[in-house]
Amino acid sequence: MKKYFIIFALVLAVSLGLFLTFAPAILDEERNVVVEHQAYEISDQAQQLHSSLLIGDWHADSLLWMRNLSEQYDYGHLDFPRMQQGNMALQMFTTVTKSPSGQNYERNSSDASDNITLLAMAQRWPAATWTSLAERALFQADKLYKLAARDPDNLMLIRSRIELAEFLKRRQSNPTLIGGLLGTEGSHALDGDLDNIQRLFNNGFRMMSLQHFFDNKLGGSLHGTSGEGLTQFGRDAVNKMLALGIMLDVSHSSEQVVVDTLAISNKPLIVSHTGFQGHCPSPRNISDKLMEQIAAAGGLIAVGFWDGAICGNSPATVAAAIVYGIGLVGEDHISLGSDFDGTVTTSFDGSEMAVITQALLEANLSEQQIRKVMGENMLTFLQTYLP
Repeated sequence: MKKYFIIFALVLAVSLGLFLTFAPAILDEERNVVVEHQAYEISDQAQQLHSSLLIGDWHADSLLWMRNLSEQYDYGHLDFPRMQQGNMALQMFTTVTKSPSGQNYERNSSDASDNITLLAMAQRWPAATWTSLAERALFQADKLYKLAARDPDNLMLIRSRIELAEFLKRRQSNPTLIGGLLGTEGSHALDGDLDNIQRLFNNGFRMMSLQHFFDNKLGGSLHGTSGEGLTQFGRDAVNKMLALGIMLDVSHSSEQVVVDTLAISNKPLIVSHTGFQGHCPSPRNISDKLMEQIAAAGGLIAVGFWDGAICGNSPATVAAAIVYGIGLVGEDHISLGSDFDGTVTTSFDGSEMAVITQALLEANLSEQQIRKVMGENMLTFLQTYLP
């Protein structure tokens, strides 16, 4: 009997080891899909222009996954080699801390079981992250810090206008250097404690979104059950973020939260990954009227690359959403917000960003408009609103 128990224990241990070794990568590959396609044809004009651009993206969830971003992978959307092939310069890395089971764009309960807990365990994150959303955000931030320390020729962390200026200076002699910034995917990462805003700021977070797929202590989600605006806790949190110089992201927030945040914020807002209702009537997108109000207050709207936001994922569809946005709010208020590695399906990865430049030229945008949308608007915003 003892012999069979030992065999069973060994089989169980081997099975668990195999699961922990292979399951995270399999899940990553299944969730972060790039549609199979033939190599895109990029014209000489588009390639020459693309090579001269400073490209910035407001939203990627790459830190969630068990990949060493210094190495190139054949799955997922981003890593440093692919970003460099695509001439990407600035990347806001957003930290996902909770995702409800059955996640959808219409209605999610905040009480639904959480997918990220299981993912954290499967990827062997520290035990503290199994129960604390703040610890999950901090752990993902620490991954970026360690990458910057190990790979300084390829990644520099940016937390201030001074560091941004230093990054731009260093990039003149090292044109493949990537500037990484930190943001949260929802302020449930505070664990309901206002003091965690300072803690996250001290650990490099410079953008915080208020909600994700469910209502939280700050207020309603666009995909939650209440549709409510900012709570008193939410107002207190917003005011503290503004006082510290944390940029506010209202992607995923209920329309009433957006209205309330616009009313109390003394700085422009960001919608870090989205589409436009008038272009793509999706429950993922807030109204065009609110988008106009965000832009009128100096804000930026970052266009995503996936079907749920722009009703397609081809380069031409991305370009069409950008063209629509420029027509709605003006060329100074549109950016890129890929949602790379955010469990979305795209038709290109970070190495193929030139396809956007090609598509924008084909959509008859001017060189100035393309430069702004592809990164200069993001750079100007950071130069103005980073601490």
